[in-house]
Amino acid sequence: MELEQGWRLQFFEVGQKRPLEIASPGLDDRFWITAKVPGDVHSALIERKIIAHPYYGHNDVTSRWIEDKEWWYRVQFDFEKDEDPEVRHELIFEGLDTFATIFVNGLEIGTTDNMLMGFTFDVTKVLRNGKNTIAVKFDPLALHNRDKEQFQWSSYTKERPWIRKAAMNFGWDWGPRMVTVGIWGKVRIESRRRAKLESVFARTVAANEKEASVRVDVEVKAYRKRQAVESEIRLLARDGRVAAAQRVAVEGNTASVDLNIDAPRLWWTHDLGEPYLYELEVLLFSNGEQVDAYKKPFGIRTIELQLKTETGENAFAFLLNGVKLFAKGTNWIPVDNLIGSAPDDRYRDLIGLAVEGNMNMFRVWAGGIYEKDVFYEECDRKGLLVWQDFAFANALFPDFNHNFMENVRREVVYNVKRLRNHASLAIWCGNNEIDWLYDMKSSEGSITTPFYGESIYHELIPEVLEELDGSRPYWPSSPYGGDDANDPDVGDRHNWQVWHGSVYPRKSGEVPVIDYSIEGVSFKNYKKDFTLFSSEFGMHASANRYTLEKYIPEGEFYWGSVEMAYRNKDTNHLKGILLMEGFTGIPQNIEEYMNFSMLTQAEGLKYGIEHYRRNKKRTSGSLVWQHNDSWPGTSWSMIDYELLPKASYYYAKKFFHPLLLSLNHEPGEPLEVWVVNDRMVAYRGKVKLRVYDFSGTEVYAREFDADVPSNSAVPLGSIPEAEALNGSAPEEVVVKLTAEGFDAPDNLYYLRDHKDLRLPKTRLHVEIDPEAQTVSVTAGASLARMVKLDLTRGNIRFDDNFFDLLPGERRTIRITDPRGNPVSLNGLKVSAINIE
Repeated sequence: MELEQGWRLQFFEVGQKRPLEIASPGLDDRFWITAKVPGDVHSALIERKIIAHPYYGHNDVTSRWIEDKEWWYRVQFDFEKDEDPEVRHELIFEGLDTFATIFVNGLEIGTTDNMLMGFTFDVTKVLRNGKNTIAVKFDPLALHNRDKEQFQWSSYTKERPWIRKAAMNFGWDWGPRMVTVGIWGKVRIESRRRAKLESVFARTVAANEKEASVRVDVEVKAYRKRQAVESEIRLLARDGRVAAAQRVAVEGNTASVDLNIDAPRLWWTHDLGEPYLYELEVLLFSNGEQVDAYKKPFGIRTIELQLKTETGENAFAFLLNGVKLFAKGTNWIPVDNLIGSAPDDRYRDLIGLAVEGNMNMFRVWAGGIYEKDVFYEECDRKGLLVWQDFAFANALFPDFNHNFMENVRREVVYNVKRLRNHASLAIWCGNNEIDWLYDMKSSEGSITTPFYGESIYHELIPEVLEELDGSRPYWPSSPYGGDDANDPDVGDRHNWQVWHGSVYPRKSGEVPVIDYSIEGVSFKNYKKDFTLFSSEFGMHASANRYTLEKYIPEGEFYWGSVEMAYRNKDTNHLKGILLMEGFTGIPQNIEEYMNFSMLTQAEGLKYGIEHYRRNKKRTSGSLVWQHNDSWPGTSWSMIDYELLPKASYYYAKKFFHPLLLSLNHEPGEPLEVWVVNDRMVAYRGKVKLRVYDFSGTEVYAREFDADVPSNSAVPLGSIPEAEALNGSAPEEVVVKLTAEGFDAPDNLYYLRDHKDLRLPKTRLHVEIDPEAQTVSVTAGASLARMVKLDLTRGNIRFDDNFFDLLPGERRTIRITDPRGNPVSLNGLKVSAINIE
């Protein structure tokens, strides 16, 4: 029984009312605020126009009072209670944010102290036949942390280490402080007779094309003794055929079976094959009567983390079904600051964009939440792997405190059990950046205490995983490995030399050095990085015009305004200026800022990721920081808050494509032509390199034979720069790579930075076909740089955008709505950086 409707909400000053008075079933709450569950207080107040939307202007500051109040939720519902003494009724909350006291029919049934897990309460004795009332009281956080010790290090705020809550609620360098409260997960009542399935754990023991073995462990909670409990476990193919089945007696409270499947359909990431899902069905019987059931999709696949190559060299590579994977993807943050109110479609849209962008992995970052079920279900279905951080980010945590550690243990156990059956889940990781930053901050003297929290990542979590999930690798932190935890020669690495100016190489114990200069933050530093796995790197770009204009007060949408600065939560705004100054030049107005920042991000990520992929024999992954935004600001995201992709996303369709044509070149050096193949089949064909001036005249051409083995990166040859220029100026040409015989997309390169190009002005001819939902753009007599299509709405799809056109070249773009609705093309604007 889902309890979604009829919830009401009210606030009081702390201590203003006696809890039993507000929890009383007879309380008249007709004039309380109506509220959605799942949801949160902010969203309820926005909907009732009690507060202005906190994302608009500086309104987030005016809603801070919400943190200081005592908030109550109440709901009344009718329930038909089965009085059978063998029936148990449980009240389940999938998410309570954060310190809650729960009352049923005026009786206090329990308290909670953790946003990051669900809670189950036996309400058999307190439920009534007929009308029932649930009341939930939420305390302000200050009641629970104001008297706690504050540690020397907790990024962005000192108050959060004692509180098991999404760290980003307190503000981060890409989002505002917005301390949410409320019932953020689903609420339901479940009734069962005699016994229930406490948990099911299914994992692939071994698999190949001929056969697979799947082990299934069942944990049962029996409500009374002296009953014969059995479990029937079946694996069903997509057409309903039984692939394997066994019936087994439950001894004590557990049962285990090995299912053997002939000719299994394996689960693959979408770029390597089909993410095939069986259905796992577990039926529970007591004395022959079915009393419970579990039915979930299940993918047969093996996943390993390779830390050494066959020749004994260090590695950090995922092996999916024995195939070495190059991980291409992004870091995932919560889809909204108002997490509880975010609709499932927002998840589906963001994951769908990842697939369209040729990504195959997300890293769920530690400063958010263990994501909602829809996230993992969609990754299973769409074929994306998930790197899952535990929720510990950039702080010291009180592992010396018994109650805190018991809370953490419950959180870890709950989430491991909840997520371990997902085929998409590839790795558990203990924390974000804590081991690395503890060493750096200790070295500079800002931390003088022991490593509080260390035992969580290096003892508690590994112990729980050894007991509950040994089927996938565990990594203590990200980054981690080597002398310095960010060592490029061991483990994974976060490259924050680009953007943040962190100077490397560095050894453990050395005082960290920051270089805020054009050279220090430049994306050209990516080519110095020969990491084994780059799990975090990136740079800012503006959100799209529609997203910014929607949330910035009238008259403030201009380059250099206070409101534009407020959209950027990074600690030093100079970094973005330095990056643009080195590549595009400093913008002079808002249009140039949007264009220059997006172009710098797109070309910078292309520069770095193509470098990583050309070195795929050593480097096995590149996960961009970050995929999405939780509010409408300027950040590292590739997709802005209104679900409008930035230029870098459209570039990613090429630089993450399984077949990549790549040019390795620096000014004055030869032009090296490469093909990267991430697929499991070999290709043979030709690659053509053509050099054009900006008027479209071909000044040079060269053809290379391409014999490309599976899962490889192959250099085809090089050309001296002077030969390729053939008398032309390097600032006045563009290089185009095209493939024949295999489906690698074309790729364009400029031989000098954008600010140094001598781009002539050009015109665009635009034809709009509202019926076909297409726009055709043709360049005039000169090359068009970064052609951009803009519509005044969010969450819209262009099948291409932010592209370049050679003179006379025509491209037709299809425009779609993710819900399938017709798109009005009224007000469409088409521009280019060098348009007249």
